[in-house]
Amino acid sequence: MNEKGAMGLAGLGSTLASLMFLFAVARQYFPFNLEDLLHRRLLKFTYRIYPYIHVSFPEFTGERLKRSEAYSAIESYLIMDHSEEVTDDFDGGNVRVWWSSIKSEPQTPRFSFYPETQEHRFYKLTFHHSHRNTVIERYLKHVLESGKAALIKKRQRRLYTNISHRDDEWRKLHWSHVTFEHPASFDTVAMHPDKKREIIEDLNAFKAGKEYYARIGKTWKRGYLLYGPPGTGKSTMIAAMANYLDYDIYDLELTAVKDNSALRKLLIETTGKSIIVIEDIDCSLDLSGNRKKKEEKKEEEKKESLPGMPKEEASKVTLSGLLNFIDGLWSACGGERIIVFTTNYVEKLDPALIRRGRMDKHIELSYCNFEGFMVFAKNYLGIENHKLFEKIQRLLGEVQITPADVAENLMTKTCSRGVEEDANACLEDLIRTLEKEKEDATIRALEKAKEDVIASKEEVEDGPNMEERKSGEFCKSEKVSD
Repeated sequence: MNEKGAMGLAGLGSTLASLMFLFAVARQYFPFNLEDLLHRRLLKFTYRIYPYIHVSFPEFTGERLKRSEAYSAIESYLIMDHSEEVTDDFDGGNVRVWWSSIKSEPQTPRFSFYPETQEHRFYKLTFHHSHRNTVIERYLKHVLESGKAALIKKRQRRLYTNISHRDDEWRKLHWSHVTFEHPASFDTVAMHPDKKREIIEDLNAFKAGKEYYARIGKTWKRGYLLYGPPGTGKSTMIAAMANYLDYDIYDLELTAVKDNSALRKLLIETTGKSIIVIEDIDCSLDLSGNRKKKEEKKEEEKKESLPGMPKEEASKVTLSGLLNFIDGLWSACGGERIIVFTTNYVEKLDPALIRRGRMDKHIELSYCNFEGFMVFAKNYLGIENHKLFEKIQRLLGEVQITPADVAENLMTKTCSRGVEEDANACLEDLIRTLEKEKEDATIRALEKAKEDVIASKEEVEDGPNMEERKSGEFCKSEKVSD
């Protein structure tokens, strides 16, 4: 386009803008019928000059609180790169539309609870004004339905995290993900069958409970507290739950969350049909029942920090902010979500955090019992009966050993042996481990008993001396007063 043509278009745009402004000012003085007539005439005049309509579909809605479902459906339907343009024909080629994917940098900052520090992305649809009704009534419906169907068809469950190697606010306030491919299932979880059945029934009731939760006036969510010693299968249980329900997992690292506002932002960006996980919550933040006073904590931090050394800013997420995250007003944004906390030390957690209504179901994952061992024997060795089972059952009743340790002993170490030889070798390895653990436990018990005897003897010896000292001080004070 030459310079003269560009100036002509610029002048035309200025003229149209002036006409629209004059119409906006004058319309308040016209009767409704006349205003409607003028508006239609103005549109008709505009379409003669430029007969195309543009419709934008932004990635986020409102104050960038939630990703638009329409944007996701269009993204799946088009499958195009940013700054690319595609043409789409509809209704047997009678209707032609143009799509473009646009990414723009933020404009002049404006007041917002969520400052716009990241780029804006949106799809722009362009079509001839004569196809307006067809596009609005039929074409867009076709795009959204086709896009949603494609999303479901190609859907891979995802494992999300809020931890990023990039140190910028955009990454701190958003999730990144990988494909979730953990093979765990309830068939592989080493647990008593009755307890396993109880968990499965609870999950089924939750998944089918949309109408029930609406009827009783509760948000469609459920909390699970998984607690027990390290190595008892808490992470495996989460993976089994996700695979059973066909849910995504959001692995939330609280120490990487700047403050309560950032936590709320992350919650809003989670989707339905998901499990939000906070592992080792007793280690994530100071959320125990015996929280230290702020002043004492600040003094300790001052002593630990070295002069001139940069100190990483700690998370300012509070217990109150986490409680609102679990069951406050903001927790109602979305539905069909499960929140899971895991801990090795349930007694350290603040009771307000794990009460019923927040963590609705408490599941203890403890040391391996014989029922759990039978699951491992079937899955790892392919056997359901063996002459060594009776001895293993007796030892498991006498020894505390984690499922992880049992599983390690039952893993085959070589491919050269036959199935029966392999099973014998693995079971014998497990028996040796159990006997060694039993011996170590006996030694620990004897040492503990010895320490208790010594401590008791010291108390007995110190007792009279203390009484004598007190008695002497009392007599001395009597003489002084006399």
